[in-house]
Amino acid sequence: MVEPMTELPPVAHLHVHLESAVRWSTLAEIATDNGIDFPDHLRGGAHRFTSFTDFFDQNHLVRECLRRPADFHRVAVEFCADQVAQGVSYVEVSFTAAAHGERLGDLGMPLAAVLDGLAEGGERHGLEWNVILDTSRRRSVERAWRTLDLARKHDRVVAVGLAGDEDHPATPFAAVFAEAREAGLHVVHHAGEAAGPASIREALDVGLTERLGHGIRVLDDPDLTAEVRERGIPLEVCPTSNVALGFVPSFAEHPLPRLRAAGLTVTLNTDIPEMIHTTLRGEFAAAAEAFGWTSADLADLARASVDASFAHPGTKARLMPGAAARAPRTPSWP
Repeated sequence: MVEPMTELPPVAHLHVHLESAVRWSTLAEIATDNGIDFPDHLRGGAHRFTSFTDFFDQNHLVRECLRRPADFHRVAVEFCADQVAQGVSYVEVSFTAAAHGERLGDLGMPLAAVLDGLAEGGERHGLEWNVILDTSRRRSVERAWRTLDLARKHDRVVAVGLAGDEDHPATPFAAVFAEAREAGLHVVHHAGEAAGPASIREALDVGLTERLGHGIRVLDDPDLTAEVRERGIPLEVCPTSNVALGFVPSFAEHPLPRLRAAGLTVTLNTDIPEMIHTTLRGEFAAAAEAFGWTSADLADLARASVDASFAHPGTKARLMPGAAARAPRTPSWP
């Protein structure tokens, strides 16, 4: 018998994209204010994706609606409220700052507005936070350098990394992430979701990633699985997103239990919550129901998220007693 899920212990949310966490009601209002035609079928929220292209189309719509500093500020404040409502104590939110800045002709404005909004929302709702700046593998190396330049200007940006289509190689970006590490920033890449173990190998050896965004296909290579386990590389697993985007047939068939059974460090996340109608609390509840996990199992996942985070040792100590002695978490490198 599966235990009913009680309140989550303090939990860190490590893989969530701000643009994909905007309330659809807010987006419709912003679109109207900016004179943008907002599709009627999306006013009630996202529909089930018919293809990966459909996901990109919805994502593009979100980005096009966000234009003014007030837009970015508002969605950041609301993001904080929504995270706390889900039981999140600390979040590392991903934001594609340089893409917005280039689109709007003001490279620094979107990030500055988001940081102001997170500061206001975090204080108002009691959420601790940091920011990860991502850049698409499909875009230029020059944009990646601009992303790094933005990251170095703000203390609350703790990491940079690659997102987007994993069929595009990470190797052209190697110098960017080597310099990021030299600058004291963390590095975390998407890998092993759409593409196989080779994308994970490249993220580790070329991209210098400290965590794996998704990483669910690591089990396709037993030697790589052993290496990831031994090096202490955490996985940011997003089950509902993996199913919605067609990478896993169903939640019940998700490799999440096998990842844990392999001794890997696993964290639960939402990725694109508003687009797929999920919350972090919902991910925990779905995992408990699908896999028969107990409250102790869920507490282990919550503790893993705090331990794997890039939070300040003081933050970790508040959320998880004893974490400060292990922080900051630094996977081993060859």
